[in-house]
Amino acid sequence: MKYLGDTFDLGAESQQDAATSTAAFEAQLAAVQDRLGEREIELESPQWRELALQEGRLLVALERGPEAWQSGRRCFDRFCDARLWEEAIEAARIMFQSGEQDALVALGHGVWLAVTFPVDPELSVALLQDIIEETPDDSDGAAVAAATAAYVVDLRSEGKEYDSLSFFTNQMLGTVARRHSGIEDQQAFDQWIERLELNDPACFLPRLRNVVDVLVQDDWWIDREAIQASLPVQ
Repeated sequence: MKYLGDTFDLGAESQQDAATSTAAFEAQLAAVQDRLGEREIELESPQWRELALQEGRLLVALERGPEAWQSGRRCFDRFCDARLWEEAIEAARIMFQSGEQDALVALGHGVWLAVTFPVDPELSVALLQDIIEETPDDSDGAAVAAATAAYVVDLRSEGKEYDSLSFFTNQMLGTVARRHSGIEDQQAFDQWIERLELNDPACFLPRLRNVVDVLVQDDWWIDREAIQASLPVQ
């Protein structure tokens, strides 16, 4: 999987391996930055988009948080201006992964866009999983995020992609149920789903909006009303 797997892994069994991994990522970063600086590439160019996002991912992998944040924020603003929503979501996730002060604000932006627009369902699931990992065990927010992930997969995927992502989101729901309420069997799980109204999008999607609002704390960088007004289906 592209977003749910560990794209970059600096873990190593020895200091020498760690140094080698870091050096390899540093070399990749230098190459990416050289290519970005060769000439002005139009924003619409797929090459520029991927290089710009790759720079941010590598900075995250190298734990260069402030630089990763700056790279991600530049990309986010430019992608939003160009209405390149999937790339904007990736940029928001880079900012979240940077670990900087407003990382959760960035996560909230990414989740809102990832649920609003029909982007790659795996990307949406990855950001919703990020919410789960940031949420206390006894909070309903993780349950709402997991239910939304399963809902997104049902809406946007099919075939082998659906099989793999639905398996993943079902496992996600089971894990959240265990940590939230100690759920261990199917009957208790079904009752938990019903009690928290996780089988009804009309109930859990508004609650997800509340979770996002808590993350962002009114520090919105985008005009949500204008974006929603531009959607073909309101």
